[in-house]
Amino acid sequence: MSEISVFEKLGGAAAVDAAVDIFYRKVLADDRVSHFFDTIDMEAQHAKQKSFMTMAFGGPNSYTGKDMREAHKHMHLTEEHFGAVAEALIATLQELNVPQEDIDSVISVVLTTKDDVLNK
Repeated sequence: MSEISVFEKLGGAAAVDAAVDIFYRKVLADDRVSHFFDTIDMEAQHAKQKSFMTMAFGGPNSYTGKDMREAHKHMHLTEEHFGAVAEALIATLQELNVPQEDIDSVISVVLTTKDDVLNK
């Protein structure tokens, strides 16, 4: 029998929708990173993030936007910025009572994007 993905454990697309809503509330409340979203179409941003989180949670990969390096290359992001967003994601997953083992799995996927997001 195949292992159940975090995506399935959380409850699929509806759970990812809820997670993204909680996540962006946290991100937009964080002075370290909120200013990056001042001129962003948040509806479009939510859709991109839902695609990314679905993939990161082990669901279907339907992301068709820019790759991470291209999307973030002009933002001059730092370790602090990446950490703030990762903290928001971890806090979101904890709020949704996701087991630590599954949070670790999601964060391991997120960490694979770090060099591209930070343009290293």
